[in-house]
Amino acid sequence: MNTTKTTETPLWAPSAEAVAASNMTAFMDLVNDRHGLSLSGYDALHAWSIENPARFWDAVWDFTGVIGDKGGSILIDAERMPGARFFPEARLNFAENLLRGEGADTALLFNNEGETRAPVTRAALTRDVARFAAVLKSWGVGEGDRVAAFMPNCPETIVAMLATASIGAVFSSCSPDFGVKGVLDRFGQIEPKVLVACDGYRYAGKVLPAHDKLAEIIAGLPSLEHVAIVPFIGEGPKGLARAQDWTSLLAAAPDDALTFVRLPFSHPLYIMYSSGTTGIPKCIVHSAGGTLLQHLKEHRLHGDLKPGETLFYFTTCGWMMWNWLVSGLAAGATLALYDGSPFHPSERVLFDYIDSARIDVFGTSAKFIDAVKKSGLVPRETHSLSSMRMILSTGSPLVPESFDFVYDDIRRDVALCSISGGTDIVSCFVLGSPILPVWRGEIQAKGLGMAVEVWDEEGRPVMREKGELVCTRPFPSMPVGFWNDPDGAKYRGAYFERFPGVWCHGDFAEITSHGGIVIHGRSDATLNPGGVRIGTAEIYAQVEQLPEVQEALAIGQDWQGDVRVVLFVVMRAGHALDDAMQKRIRDRIRAGASPRHVPAKIVAVADIPRTKSGKITELAVRDIVHGREVKNREALANPEALALYRGLAELAS
Repeated sequence: MNTTKTTETPLWAPSAEAVAASNMTAFMDLVNDRHGLSLSGYDALHAWSIENPARFWDAVWDFTGVIGDKGGSILIDAERMPGARFFPEARLNFAENLLRGEGADTALLFNNEGETRAPVTRAALTRDVARFAAVLKSWGVGEGDRVAAFMPNCPETIVAMLATASIGAVFSSCSPDFGVKGVLDRFGQIEPKVLVACDGYRYAGKVLPAHDKLAEIIAGLPSLEHVAIVPFIGEGPKGLARAQDWTSLLAAAPDDALTFVRLPFSHPLYIMYSSGTTGIPKCIVHSAGGTLLQHLKEHRLHGDLKPGETLFYFTTCGWMMWNWLVSGLAAGATLALYDGSPFHPSERVLFDYIDSARIDVFGTSAKFIDAVKKSGLVPRETHSLSSMRMILSTGSPLVPESFDFVYDDIRRDVALCSISGGTDIVSCFVLGSPILPVWRGEIQAKGLGMAVEVWDEEGRPVMREKGELVCTRPFPSMPVGFWNDPDGAKYRGAYFERFPGVWCHGDFAEITSHGGIVIHGRSDATLNPGGVRIGTAEIYAQVEQLPEVQEALAIGQDWQGDVRVVLFVVMRAGHALDDAMQKRIRDRIRAGASPRHVPAKIVAVADIPRTKSGKITELAVRDIVHGREVKNREALANPEALALYRGLAELAS
């Protein structure tokens, strides 16, 4: 049995006072009082939440103070997966729940590579939402119509989303670094009536105009009736077809009070997209009620977010973490928005932002933490970071050595919560808990209400063994369905074919002796030398600790009737992949993982292809190495990198 090593002393644990004061404990008290129980501790609460889903989600609604008409029924067809219906009689509006709170409270902060704007109060945000909602209504936009955004992570994007949601229309977004084909592959499927777009954006100190790209996008979307151009770099519409200036539109809009259309719990809120690396992206439809309730649970209970705290997540509008971040408004938080490079003008910029904005919860990617470590920056020596009580990490597995770096060199007294889920559920399967300790290399817990297990190839639950991450019972943030999938065949095929009636997420995972979770990589990227499944993250966890290696990517290459492991490495400047370096890499992998993990071939490359959200894409490289064309290059942030892997002489023998 190949198990993950664990340590017997946690890296961090909450104080008894913090546990007692947490929202999680208050929620457990509510459940105990309401149902005459004496639940104690996270494991007991989680077990109750999955055995009693109707009572659990009813309690979440009440505890988080959802604004709306709940109705009498909480869950029907609970055994259907998919097909269960949560709150079938409820009526609510997503925007109404996000815009609650005191008008004078700060709603949004914005930082663009160190340049900041004045804070936006909740009153000012509500005013702008009301104005753009009036614009949308004057354009004939109504329930179910699509509003698309081609925007940076800035306040105007949130205004556009909330205005869209307030009238029952459906919002969908891409970030402005997407190419024309990538945008049209997404928005072309959903036929938006309105496009909100920036005239350009800034990245790594450069101003990148979007006018030419927008002209092609607008021409390629015949469904568009109106375009609103946000003058992010000061150019404005500049003659673009059907386009008007955002600032002028809002200035001319009436100052009427904002009204909210209350709609069914399952009414569509967002259309989001799969990465598209294996073909045209899937259009995933998420509901207003499911998104709201799941995010309130995650922010209020798992993140212990309290009104007035400041929440940050480094994300673009093309990644689900943007949608997740924005929901922090419903918990009463101030959102600290950031757009641009996390390393410009230096690797200090986000740590500067933590101190200047007094960020309480700081969200980032595992790759960012590793990059800071390799940069030599020691944030605890250069910054105060006294406001920061929690660090969130996602996007790829956070390796044990990165846990060490956070506690040694960033902040000792901080809850480090690795989280994992996906666009498919616009939320998390596994994440943090404010009443549990942090163990090295482990995600703390299964989400409340999420019946997460790890199954072997035969569909049997396993502990301390690697297998498929599954969810065996319904939850509210399951997709409404896929766009243009009237009989639901594509939706069922995506998640429910491997194990009928069970959500199979496609992560190769393990449940530890502590009840924590380790993600070993994507199931479709696992390696199978000699028929033994190996997660790619297990290899990366070893090789990327070598200071000479900047980044790595592993694939399985079909070879002589078997599969051999091939490792590609990007070396740091001034270092070469010579024989001695190859030996160091192999020795490190053999000692830290196992002899089966040791690659048959190690090849130096100049770049690694990645998706728009920064995730490396093993599948695209595997296709190129095997002489297959990548179906959708536009899904990649750097498709030119694929050429580096074609016809490599090193892999011909």
